[in-house]
Amino acid sequence: MTAPKLGLIAGGGDLPLAVAARCEAEGRPLFVIRLAGFADPALATRDGVDMGMAQIGGILSAMKKAGCEAVCLAGTVSRPDFKSLKPDFKGATLLPGIVKAAQQGDDALLRKILSVFEGEGYAVEGADDILGDETLPAGALGRVMPDAAQLADLRKALHVAEKSGELDVGQGAVVCDGLVLAVEAQEGTDAMLTRVAGLPADLRGSPGALKGALGKAPKPIQDLRVDMPVIGARTIEMAAAAGLAGVGGKVGRLILIDRRAIVEAADRLGLYVWGEG
Repeated sequence: MTAPKLGLIAGGGDLPLAVAARCEAEGRPLFVIRLAGFADPALATRDGVDMGMAQIGGILSAMKKAGCEAVCLAGTVSRPDFKSLKPDFKGATLLPGIVKAAQQGDDALLRKILSVFEGEGYAVEGADDILGDETLPAGALGRVMPDAAQLADLRKALHVAEKSGELDVGQGAVVCDGLVLAVEAQEGTDAMLTRVAGLPADLRGSPGALKGALGKAPKPIQDLRVDMPVIGARTIEMAAAAGLAGVGGKVGRLILIDRRAIVEAADRLGLYVWGEG
């Protein structure tokens, strides 16, 4: 039985591309709402429309006309300056509630947005559900195994990420020799790793002597159907450039964008990728 037609609301990054590719591989009907200023140009070839994030009425109308029954929100979207948005009529009616939710934090904002689609009768699907087995398994993903000290750094990084997530700060942290080097906030993982790479050499590892870990974990307060943490081969490359020995997350709670490419990059660069149970 064919899965219901999916309306993919696509932000930036590789995750929407992976979701679209999986739908195509499985023969699932797909309609893409490309968020202006965020969606990857490669999605332009897919059946869909380009919309601003405040054009909620237009998005709902386009999804209805396309026959969508389910919706998935995937990809990165930076928080807008709400005063500069140009909403359509539906967006204008919802904007006060959205702004109020945003004042309570990113997760309250996402839950509010999800409620809009659920209120219109759409089933909300998480990218991890659509991608199936493309989440982090237990143990080592590639050939490199972490030692006890490296696992201690990773576990502390995951603990810090979870604690910062309780405050709705971010989903990642970097720890080296037990010292917290960075906590992810609004800048995202790539920018955090760039920050770490710019720290004094005595605080972090180096290409010839990797140490420390990036840990990524979902916020305990978040709806896992949206904004699940993600890593790809680029994450591994940037972790290596920052001198880190490995990257890890919670089993089943970290989406892998192109598992094969992640393993290839990790094995080539000598990093471990670890799923903590």
